Amino acid sequence: MIVESIRNIWNMPDLKRRIFFTLALLAVYRVGAVIPTPGINSEVLLRFFEQNRGTVFGFMDLFSGGNLSRFTIFALGITPYITASIILQLLTVVWPFLEKLSKEGELGRKKITQYTRYLTVILSLIQSISIAIAFEKMPSQGSQVVINPGYGFIFMTALTLTTGTAFIMWLGEQISERGIGNGMSLLIFAGIVVGLPHATTEIYTKLATQQWSPLVVIILLAMMVAVVGFIVLVERAQRRIPVQYAKRVVGRRVMGGQSTHLPLKVNVGGVIPVIFASSILAFPQTFGYLFPGSQFFRNMSEALRTGEPLWNLLYISGIVFFCYFYTSIVFNPTEVADNMRKYGGFIPGIRPGKKTAEHVESILTRVTFAGAIYLALIAIIPEFMITGFHIHHLPVVGRYFDGLPSWLLNGMGVNFFFGGTSLLIVVGVAMDTVQQIEAQLVMRHYDGFLGPRGRRIRGRRS
Repeated sequence: MIVESIRNIWNMPDLKRRIFFTLALLAVYRVGAVIPTPGINSEVLLRFFEQNRGTVFGFMDLFSGGNLSRFTIFALGITPYITASIILQLLTVVWPFLEKLSKEGELGRKKITQYTRYLTVILSLIQSISIAIAFEKMPSQGSQVVINPGYGFIFMTALTLTTGTAFIMWLGEQISERGIGNGMSLLIFAGIVVGLPHATTEIYTKLATQQWSPLVVIILLAMMVAVVGFIVLVERAQRRIPVQYAKRVVGRRVMGGQSTHLPLKVNVGGVIPVIFASSILAFPQTFGYLFPGSQFFRNMSEALRTGEPLWNLLYISGIVFFCYFYTSIVFNPTEVADNMRKYGGFIPGIRPGKKTAEHVESILTRVTFAGAIYLALIAIIPEFMITGFHIHHLPVVGRYFDGLPSWLLNGMGVNFFFGGTSLLIVVGVAMDTVQQIEAQLVMRHYDGFLGPRGRRIRGRRS
């Protein structure tokens, strides 16, 4: 069936043109990812990032597709745009001007997009100048990271990185408008999956040198397949609340009278809660680096290293908190109930208005809890495979766990892009892209990727 679907795509000039256009712009993005920014000793910088993977620098390097550790012209990646989008999304809830603008349809959406671009450029300037100053002050062992420090280096870095981010933003918008899929998400996707060939080579090397046995590789691959399947299952999951619309007579036409449902996604926040929790926990590591002489920051960074019991506890708690926080921002049960009553809709057995809002909110609370547990599991399992659970570091009772297997305490040494954040992004973006291709096929009376039985793939937004 997949071969037949690919043949159908090839027979559709418009869809084929969109796919080739998307691939061409992704290729341009990867070309820019190998052009270095002037004035940096790349070998010293790469060693620094290898030693500081758990800090904010390592977190930013993930979303730049490794461009920050190589300090290319796309070193900032799409991070400033993501930050600007989140800021404006939060401001839309609390600032009446933006809230009114968001309800003005296409014109309002274009205005908000324009403000997002301006804020992205401002954030890029701030981040690029901060990174340039940080690299100049970076402690080095024998060699400096910056070859010729000074105002010239700071100006050149700010100009180069801000221009690179603006160009990436333009690429993403062009892909969204004239290609297939969400452009910004696909750029992040491309930056992450480019590390998979290296990961495959690393696994093969460990298998060839007998560092890993074939059984370990089989278990690793089985876990990867299981986790990906679990992500696909939950991202498609919905809690459907039945809604009945009363009949209304408008002129000579009878309106309404049909039954439908209100879909509540299990994972409303997507990958946002994991990103927020990861970024907040990365700050203590960064403070420990910036203030090496402080005993307080040194102890805090030691206790909050990846795999430590306190880090695991705060990571899971942060994911659960941000799931509820983000859901409360993007979904308003009172507004849903008011719109339902306005158009003559009601939930069977529930009175319209306040009772409907309370009923929807109670269901949303339970569904969000399930989504939070799902995100926590997806985020923790890959981290466990990388670093393990350091429960033997617990005070007082830690010595009782010293006899546990090394793979449980110290992980399996999977040193590649197999983090929970990157895994959610890769699977989610792939599902959304396939869904858009399927929609194009079905719209032109072709079957989707799964054949004529109607079992089409639903993306995260369906």
